[in-house]
Amino acid sequence: MSSFHPLLSAALFRIFVAMKFVDVKNDVAFRKIFGNENKKIILISFLNAVLGLEGQDRVKEVTLLNPFQLPRIIGEKASIIDVRATDKRGVTFIVEMQVAERAGFDKRVLYYTCKDYAGQIKVGDDYPALRPVYFIGILDFNFFAGKNYLSKHLIIDEETGECVFKDMQFRFIELHKFNKNADGLDSIIDQWTFFIKNADELEVIPENVEDEGLAAAYTEAAQHNWTKEAYDAYIYAGMRAQDERGIVELAERRAEEKGEKNSKLQIAREMKIEGEPKEKIIKYTGLTEEEIDEL
Repeated sequence: MSSFHPLLSAALFRIFVAMKFVDVKNDVAFRKIFGNENKKIILISFLNAVLGLEGQDRVKEVTLLNPFQLPRIIGEKASIIDVRATDKRGVTFIVEMQVAERAGFDKRVLYYTCKDYAGQIKVGDDYPALRPVYFIGILDFNFFAGKNYLSKHLIIDEETGECVFKDMQFRFIELHKFNKNADGLDSIIDQWTFFIKNADELEVIPENVEDEGLAAAYTEAAQHNWTKEAYDAYIYAGMRAQDERGIVELAERRAEEKGEKNSKLQIAREMKIEGEPKEKIIKYTGLTEEEIDEL
């Protein structure tokens, strides 16, 4: 069935099949779907949707700079960090999925975008040869102050709002700010964001999916279309991500407990200096008699 036209396949799936989809936010799943050499229509549709491209500006063809490859060893990080592509005009697109905020995230976005921009030419080449670079970040956390789930960032004149430096542009989708259900999707970018955020909770392809690229994405995300090798890599990627989250949560909890303990010790130290009885210090701090004696 996966060889059918994506829209026909989607219609048949809705009629006959209850499905289970992978979590698109998973490293392996995201790269397998959007970095698929055989289904470039998926990435093309997403780029046009998130960038709002119309008419002659629409992306019609892309060359993947880092097509998806399964990790060579189960449990190993996937061989690519993100999905990178160029179109016939030489425009570069960087698409990243970020499931957790990391220190220096904003600086890393600028670094990678500038690196791709500057890397197009060598010393001595003419600057007009440089082509635009668009960075698209899909964030599973809140980062910006605005309420809209889709934000657009340009380099503009602070006074006039004019955008002269157009070659680097940024788009971010903050999944936590997207709260629409399947019946309330007003645009193609709504439908794409719904897919990325909710696919693993669905049993059928939503009825309003008419875009060929998005229909192909749902088909690729259906678990029954995955090989055992690819699905095993997907499962291990999810386990690795959970382990990493567990390490961070444990470190945060221990830091919080240590801070709380230090605060109690300081209170006990001050109460002891003031000559408060040991029983009162124990009552107000919860420290043991031995801990108070050691102060």
